[in-house]
Amino acid sequence: MVGEYVCTLSEELQKRAKEEINEDPERRAEDIQHIRDWLKHQPHIKARTDDWTILRFLRGCKFSLQRTKEKTEMFYTCKSLCPEWYKNRDPQDKKMRAILELGLVMPLPPVSESQRRVMLARPGHRDPTTTSMDDVARTILLTLDLLLEEDETIGVTGMLVVMDTGEITFQHAAQMTPTIMKKMATLIQEGYPLRPKGVNYINTPAAFDTVFNIMKSFMNEKIKRRTHIHGSDLDSLHKEVPKEVLPVEYGGTNGTIEDIKKYWLQRVDARRDWLIEDEQYGVDESKRPGKAKTSADLFGIEGSFRKLNVD
Repeated sequence: MVGEYVCTLSEELQKRAKEEINEDPERRAEDIQHIRDWLKHQPHIKARTDDWTILRFLRGCKFSLQRTKEKTEMFYTCKSLCPEWYKNRDPQDKKMRAILELGLVMPLPPVSESQRRVMLARPGHRDPTTTSMDDVARTILLTLDLLLEEDETIGVTGMLVVMDTGEITFQHAAQMTPTIMKKMATLIQEGYPLRPKGVNYINTPAAFDTVFNIMKSFMNEKIKRRTHIHGSDLDSLHKEVPKEVLPVEYGGTNGTIEDIKKYWLQRVDARRDWLIEDEQYGVDESKRPGKAKTSADLFGIEGSFRKLNVD
């Protein structure tokens, strides 16, 4: 979406946007312009300034201008301080392609506009001897960026995550260092204009508890409350995520994993230029007013978990 924003939401979702995230159609353009003007005065931030990108951040912050500024700055700062996750995202690149074809993370097809989008992650479907957590993180964030760019409903309805940990081994778990978990938690919770409505773990293996206990220490209270661990109980999963949005492999009716994977690969290919162009946005710390920020400031990498860092 380029240029002036044109609303594609149904009347029902526009009403929900007013009630749940304080969106006022009369004031929307003014709020977008306010953030655009603010960005012009931030010498260190190179951001997308189209209506649609700015609106996503406003919605993710319930139209609090101050919170939107903080989150926007955090998003672009994270991008620049995590080049290993935000560079080399060309879906035609041989290594990137091989990882995308594993279907580690896939948005499930929408069933209806008012139904929350669901992201399915299968982090164990990779070989830990040939791929790294950086590869996984790059794929997750590429997928998330593209989904938020393409689906307007997410900013209003929020999103659910289904995390299938069934194939995870101790070798996978060993790669999930506290450093990586802290970085991912900071990015998703503080940098992204997301409204996460639930994280659902299914097929949890023996290696899961150790990793999850560390992960929990980085979650904010809201995410903790919305986290559900289902073991291998599909009925339990269906209480949180309706069958009609899940693939048949998870007791649902929404196509097969293979179909969804193929569709998503097509979407990624269709937006290849956008993904490559997107790498240029971020911050230049040498131009930041005041003190430059470092990874240690943002992710506490040199902090309490230094002794445990096995990268």
